[in-house]
Amino acid sequence: MKIYLNTVLLLLTTLTSACSQENPSSCPSQLGEFIVQEAFPNLSFTRPVDFQHAGDNSNRIFVVEQRGVISVFENNAAASEKTEFLDIESKVDDSGNEEGLLGLAFHPEFQSNGYFYVNYTAGNPNRTVISRFSVMSSDPNKADPSSELVLLEFEQPYSNHNGGQISFGPDGFLYIATGDGGSGGDPQGNGQNRSTLLGKILRIDVNQTTGSNNYSIPADNPFVNNSEGFREEIYAYGLRNPWRFSFDSSNGQLWVGDVGQNKYEEIDIVENGGNYGWNTMEGFHCFKPADCDKTGLALPVWEYDHSQGDISVTGGFVYHGDAIAELEGLYIYADFVSGRIWSLDVSDPSNPINTELLNADFPISAFGVDQNQELYICGFDDKIYKLAIE
Repeated sequence: MKIYLNTVLLLLTTLTSACSQENPSSCPSQLGEFIVQEAFPNLSFTRPVDFQHAGDNSNRIFVVEQRGVISVFENNAAASEKTEFLDIESKVDDSGNEEGLLGLAFHPEFQSNGYFYVNYTAGNPNRTVISRFSVMSSDPNKADPSSELVLLEFEQPYSNHNGGQISFGPDGFLYIATGDGGSGGDPQGNGQNRSTLLGKILRIDVNQTTGSNNYSIPADNPFVNNSEGFREEIYAYGLRNPWRFSFDSSNGQLWVGDVGQNKYEEIDIVENGGNYGWNTMEGFHCFKPADCDKTGLALPVWEYDHSQGDISVTGGFVYHGDAIAELEGLYIYADFVSGRIWSLDVSDPSNPINTELLNADFPISAFGVDQNQELYICGFDDKIYKLAIE
């Protein structure tokens, strides 16, 4: 995620849509006239970056604010009150515009064990922290801030490219997105370096422990018991800043929006052991033309360029809700800076169809779904939205 607020204000007033062979990602929707509506018009949030449900049939929504606060409220358009579920502002360093409390995931057995997990950046030294917290036994809308159990900590050499998403996969393991460590162009080569956790999708088992770790390594992680010093937590590598990812609830595919460098944003379907090319590749293109060996690299399923002012992909979800039948089975994603929202159909991988649904008038930091698989949008204008057809 690139949070260029001054750029956002300029682009939102100047961008126009045009359909052309040179820029197919801007083709207008043939699915209907899409709009966005405030989902909870009586509520507002400071820099919302994640939207989750607990999977416990409680009809509650949890919104993560980058500053270090998680709010909970009833999934009702008329909701007028929210409760502070967790406040860890004192632990979180959000001094950089890509730092903060970035991700939330509820344990698959949350209803019985009360465990949930967060991804945040801390300072002194600058680092990513993956921790478990517990809900208060006396109040399901309150977490115990003293219950923190740190699972993983690793240094962040720069303030940007921290990844952010954490989510439990259909296999019950916790997946964690990490950026390449920041600056520009991956100066430390972390994307291709399997001895570091940076620039990766990690996968760990939080139900087992090994040695001094508060987690264990799944037996089928690609580098288990390797002799080269590769980190066994790695599930996939060669990523720049996989800010948002999700699992297709119908088939378990892992969809990742990987934020690009100078020219291209990409969408990947990530598989166990895959190398997604950064910093050899940016999208389908050689990032370093003089040293561009594509052997063994997994290329994206889609890319878009920066020519129309779209410069920071926000990964979304494959839609399986009931509200908009026209979107069934399509991957919905956006660009943070331009606010454009698209659908992507890769049912024929040789001929993907990317359709612009609309151009929102706000930066889009994240998508989320409720327990009924309906899609929501986190706007960096402090609101939560839903897609609709006029």
